[in-house]
Amino acid sequence: MEYKTDLDKLRHSCSHIMAQAVQELWPEVKVTIGPAIENGFYYDFDKPEPFTDQDLKKIEKRMRKIIERKPKFIHSTMPKSEARKMFAEKKEDYKVELIDGLQDDEVSIYQTGEEWLDLCKGPHIDDAGQIKAFKLLSVAGAYWRGDETKAQLQRIYGTAFFSQEELDEYLNLLEEAQKRDHRKLGVQLDLFNFYHDKAGAGMVFYHPDGAMLRNILENYIREANVKRGYQLVMTPHILKGKLWDQSGHSGHYRENMYYLEIDGEEYAVKPMNCPGHMLIFNSKKRSYRELPIRFFELGTVYRQEKAGVLHGLLRVRGFTQDDAHIFCRQNQLKGEVIGVIEFMFDIMKDFGFHDLKIEVSTRPDDFIGSEEAWEIATQSLEDALKTKGLDYEINEGDGAFYGPKIDIKLKDALKREWQCATIQCDFSLPERFDLSYINEEGQEERPIMIHRAILGSVERFIGTLIEHYGGAFPAWLAPNQVIIIPIREEHNDFARGLKESLQEGNIRVIIDDRSVSLNKRIREGTVKKVPYLLIIGDKEVSEKKVAIRKYAQGDQGTLSVDDFKAQILQEVKDKT
Repeated sequence: MEYKTDLDKLRHSCSHIMAQAVQELWPEVKVTIGPAIENGFYYDFDKPEPFTDQDLKKIEKRMRKIIERKPKFIHSTMPKSEARKMFAEKKEDYKVELIDGLQDDEVSIYQTGEEWLDLCKGPHIDDAGQIKAFKLLSVAGAYWRGDETKAQLQRIYGTAFFSQEELDEYLNLLEEAQKRDHRKLGVQLDLFNFYHDKAGAGMVFYHPDGAMLRNILENYIREANVKRGYQLVMTPHILKGKLWDQSGHSGHYRENMYYLEIDGEEYAVKPMNCPGHMLIFNSKKRSYRELPIRFFELGTVYRQEKAGVLHGLLRVRGFTQDDAHIFCRQNQLKGEVIGVIEFMFDIMKDFGFHDLKIEVSTRPDDFIGSEEAWEIATQSLEDALKTKGLDYEINEGDGAFYGPKIDIKLKDALKREWQCATIQCDFSLPERFDLSYINEEGQEERPIMIHRAILGSVERFIGTLIEHYGGAFPAWLAPNQVIIIPIREEHNDFARGLKESLQEGNIRVIIDDRSVSLNKRIREGTVKKVPYLLIIGDKEVSEKKVAIRKYAQGDQGTLSVDDFKAQILQEVKDKT
């Protein structure tokens, strides 16, 4: 692995210091690999007993002692056979296996002073004294080389920065991220749950408020697509296995698909929506005058993800995509891609995401179709981005097997990146399904297909929204926008009339008239992060007003019912 930045080198060097400290404390532990990663580093260890939180403190203390000595990172090479013998004598079996897999006759070694060495390509910082601020964060399980049939290892994660100030800022963000963890908030706000032991892993059960949140999201994105000229379609959840052979999905994703037998024939639960949309396109003769044709579906798909990668709403086995497929001519391709990009920016603005990162993923090794078609498709995607004046990075070899793609990553309130929208250009599947339209000359011509999702997975997007807002949704998204709290029983009639008035404006409102203290009801409404609490007492009833408490802002004074209604409806309309 090549490290291009000084911070990468610092973190990789810190991982070596950590491994050295572990072996000084537990000489019997075997080391494997320890790379720098996006926000820090890790190292995998073969240690029979689990590392504890107390162990991490001991390791940090030993690391500081090593750093105080300021050992240099000394690079050398040695013949492969000599290196193998040396690591074999140290009983470092994992290093021996790595050496056996190398093609070069010489191997690269990095030594920390005269005390500790590792098989490593580097590069590293000059000496360990440059490590000024680091922290070990957690321990997780890991399989050797990511293979679940191989040894179970222990992975220690850590991070390092050039200054204590930068480290403190990062640790504060981590603490805030833990508070915003959508799995915790999902339970706290009673949005969803997973009944793994009873229903199976990776399947989401939406409770009433969670189902309302999802319904708001789906209605919004459905209406937005219709306004943009998309036609709504719906396709079955189970389709013949032959269809997935034809699309190529069975050849590339079979291990992630669910198969079953019906009437002696193989069927599969759909992992994608695209074959169904192509069947609809091919259901009748199409004219060039109809193009572009844009099909949209909130399509639920199922993928057989491994249990170890499931993660709340962010990685599940059953999820819904805001999936669309655009069938167009080559001279329409750039304009359609630009249209999707503009659509995506408008959607993300409404949800409060303004900081986006764009990548263009190019042809992978297992591509289908011609190289010429891939070049045209890739160039069209890049031209669209250049026309919009958007910066982007090239992600070599990470395209879908059927075409290149634009991936859009959004940054949340904590500056974390989330994969979201994708635009994929496809010359191959229209050929596999023999799609055609009649051109101006009366001849059959092949359309180009654009695969497009803006939210991506609805489940993952909901998880992202929960963490972005910390569960405190803006009024237009909140499952319950208002809780009316009558102070005493004699205020209930006014509260019910107020509820009816607000509901006439499609405001989502509930009454909390339980016979518990006012403070408790206010506190519980605040814990649920409902945007508005309306307190009703004698004065409010007599003046036909409401006392307003806004989440995170406290008392807002009183307004007439009509004025409050106008205020919240404007807030919903503006999506502020």
